[in-house]
Amino acid sequence: MPHSQPTLILVHESEKACFDRLVADGYPAERATEISSYLAQSTDLAPEFGQLAAACERRGLAFMAVELDDATAVLAKANPQATLVWTLTDGVAYFRGGAAPAMARLNGLRTIGADDSLFALCQDKFRSGAVLAALGLPVPPAGLARNGTWLVEPPASPAGWFVKPNRLGAKIGIWPDSRITDPGHALELSRRVFAHYRDDVVVQPYVAGRNVRASFLGLKQETGMEALGIAFVESGADFQTMADSMALYGDTGQAAREAGIYAEPELEPVAASQPAADQAIRAMAQKLIAGLGLRDVFSIDLRVEADDTIHLIEFEVCPGLPCFDFRDYCRRQWGMGLADAMAETAANRLRA
Repeated sequence: MPHSQPTLILVHESEKACFDRLVADGYPAERATEISSYLAQSTDLAPEFGQLAAACERRGLAFMAVELDDATAVLAKANPQATLVWTLTDGVAYFRGGAAPAMARLNGLRTIGADDSLFALCQDKFRSGAVLAALGLPVPPAGLARNGTWLVEPPASPAGWFVKPNRLGAKIGIWPDSRITDPGHALELSRRVFAHYRDDVVVQPYVAGRNVRASFLGLKQETGMEALGIAFVESGADFQTMADSMALYGDTGQAAREAGIYAEPELEPVAASQPAADQAIRAMAQKLIAGLGLRDVFSIDLRVEADDTIHLIEFEVCPGLPCFDFRDYCRRQWGMGLADAMAETAANRLRA
């Protein structure tokens, strides 16, 4: 790598590296496959590294895709004046990508994305929910259970509750029975989650509404919330399960494509039918930027009711860039494919 040429380094953790490490740690292969599947964006983007390199070259940049296990040595040799680090995959529990922005900071390198402390916070749903609530944002309150024991009991909820792992990826459910009406079933699910994934569960009041994804890429330095892409995500189901997720991404998603059974959820702009909710989400995102420090690239998952009531489910500092929704956002908002949008963003940052 020429030390003087402006360079974008994309750090990513592969599904295989994660799978091998989990199996070595005693996880059954089936569980390791499920857990590592959350890193499918790394698998899905790898075939496009050549396109990314070409898009960078057109803008006078070099491009390096670096696996996480090689990042320590590569980042230590990088030129702080000419290097930008983009972390593709996050994680602090099963995944380790959250170490990459910290390593970049250790070596004095500029980064795309949030402060490295947020990489840890967003992966712990109970702690991040507490911070979001303290900022006055409409996040459902939560209980916390570990292997059949309440650490924090959930609040009363006439509509029932929703149960999800505390640190596993960014999904809002694992099994079809994740929505419950009996708190005792939450403890049963916590035992199941602990046995499968060695994780706690967050137990929140069930909130109604349609699923919404808000995506952001600060392609230009001055980009504001007018560039936030806010869409209903219509999959035909109330929430996404582990099986639903695996059918969309990575090797499993590719197999579904080859079998002709791959079906992406439909995306519908929220502003088209609920403009007040759209504006409220933009104001909420601005509050996340000011209060948490989100920047450059992120996503927010929400539920929006017909009366424009908004429930904030979670935020992500490493949104699934090669996923259907983020690609759609890049096309709609920036008129670019993913590779050009990423390269243009990097070039603008390195020129600043």
